[in-house]
Amino acid sequence: MGKIILFEERNLQGRSYECVSDCADISSYLSRCQSCRVESGCFMIYERTNFMGNQHLMKRGEYLDYMNLIGLSSGVKSCRMISVHRGQFRIKIFERENLGGQMNELMDDCNDIMERFGMTECMSCQVMEGHWLLFEQPNLRGRMVYVKPGEQRSFRDMGLSSTRFMSMKRITDSC
Repeated sequence: MGKIILFEERNLQGRSYECVSDCADISSYLSRCQSCRVESGCFMIYERTNFMGNQHLMKRGEYLDYMNLIGLSSGVKSCRMISVHRGQFRIKIFERENLGGQMNELMDDCNDIMERFGMTECMSCQVMEGHWLLFEQPNLRGRMVYVKPGEQRSFRDMGLSSTRFMSMKRITDSC
């Protein structure tokens, strides 16, 4: 079980809202969100409602003015709790949208798909098992996107400006 407390102002000030599950529209509870405290579990926070736009993984801790540092200058608009997955991890990554082009399957982290598979980019995926983070640059750097079991035929459908990813990481017990 996870718990995140979202605050309207920086430094954990102002009105707050406690969230223990997914919240598609934080503006229903707060006029804005500029800081947060994750008391347990892991959460993805999003710059737009309905889990869209730029996102960032939040682990246990306090984030006093973190939103500007991670590129969510307009604050947090939605959040999603990441459930703990125990067991196998499997993802199929595709070079093109709509699960097209070269395909490779991963069961562990990959720091660089170009180096490992000769793929120049990942533009769609199918998560078979587990939860994954995809990064737009090699070595788990740059903006990230969270994907859960199912198909992601186009990352544009998630409201992302970047639709190509170069490295992948499993979300394990410790996030």
